[in-house]
Amino acid sequence: MTKQEKVKFVIETLNKLYPTIPVPLEHKDPYTLLIAVLMSAQSTDVRVNQITPILFKKADNPYDMVKLTVDEIREIIKPVGLSPMKSKGIYGLSKILIEKHEGKVPKTYEELEELPAVGHKTAAVVLSQAFGIPAFPVDTHIHRLMYRWNFSSGKNVVQTEKDAKRLFPKSLWNDLHLQIIWYGREYSPARGWDLEKDIITKTIGRNSVLKEYNKIKKS
Repeated sequence: MTKQEKVKFVIETLNKLYPTIPVPLEHKDPYTLLIAVLMSAQSTDVRVNQITPILFKKADNPYDMVKLTVDEIREIIKPVGLSPMKSKGIYGLSKILIEKHEGKVPKTYEELEELPAVGHKTAAVVLSQAFGIPAFPVDTHIHRLMYRWNFSSGKNVVQTEKDAKRLFPKSLWNDLHLQIIWYGREYSPARGWDLEKDIITKTIGRNSVLKEYNKIKKS
């Protein structure tokens, strides 16, 4: 298979598996998505989805959020981990949204990344999922699969994002990044990986990855 044929195979396989694509983090608007994505750092979407309803019942917009103290926010979001940093970020970005953006979430990387605790990946998720702006947020699943599929070197997420954007059509980025995340979770996880179920890696995977998998299975 040529590289382009492999890309086509990935797109077609993912479209068959995920014709409709659920968004992992529950939210109702750009602000609640931004807060949920911020909270998801080094946590699980399942855990975040358990905690956000509790937080959003008290404050689901920046105006109500700044009425809470950092300590009150921290107490609510403790189960997702890193609560000291995340609570300061939630309070701080809510304050800035009110002061600089009329309480609305901005629609550019630059403005989003100026907000406390908002990095490139968080900004990319918000742009793609809240506003439909083409972006390719790279999480651990995408980083792992792009390497397994020999589409990227695996050196860092910055390079992986560049490679993904170069390989896949821009019109598909917003759907594809979600499809790859779901595929990684269900068919090609980091642990408990079964190559027989992982049709994409089995078909187009990097030789070194396939050899390593076979070596582990034989041991």
